[in-house]
Amino acid sequence: MTRSDLVTMLAERFGQLTHRDAEFAVKTMLDAMGDALARGHRIEIRGFGSFQVNRRPPRVGRNPRSGEQVIIPEKLVPHFKPGKALRESVDLQADTARELHAEQVLGDVAGVESRSSRVSTLRAGEGTDS
Repeated sequence: MTRSDLVTMLAERFGQLTHRDAEFAVKTMLDAMGDALARGHRIEIRGFGSFQVNRRPPRVGRNPRSGEQVIIPEKLVPHFKPGKALRESVDLQADTARELHAEQVLGDVAGVESRSSRVSTLRAGEGTDS
């Protein structure tokens, strides 16, 4: 889902919001979250997950072209940790998708077996009206 998909979905779901209002709401929320992370704050949305800033310590790397050692400076990176409800929801949907896929594969196998038995019957001369 992209930002514009989210804006469109909000505008459709809440009829009183115009597309421009939904766009403003999404922009405001994302800007506030980005500002909070930039200040080093942690964001927690119950049932969804939490965002925080993780520190990557400085380290020594290698230039792949020359093989020369390069010092990589410390970095602060945003990190998302999904909440329990989100993890369970995604897992449940993944289980359902796996079950549907398994049924589909089994149906395809059964279809192949029945087609192959019809072909062998026709090759043997059975089932023809001659």
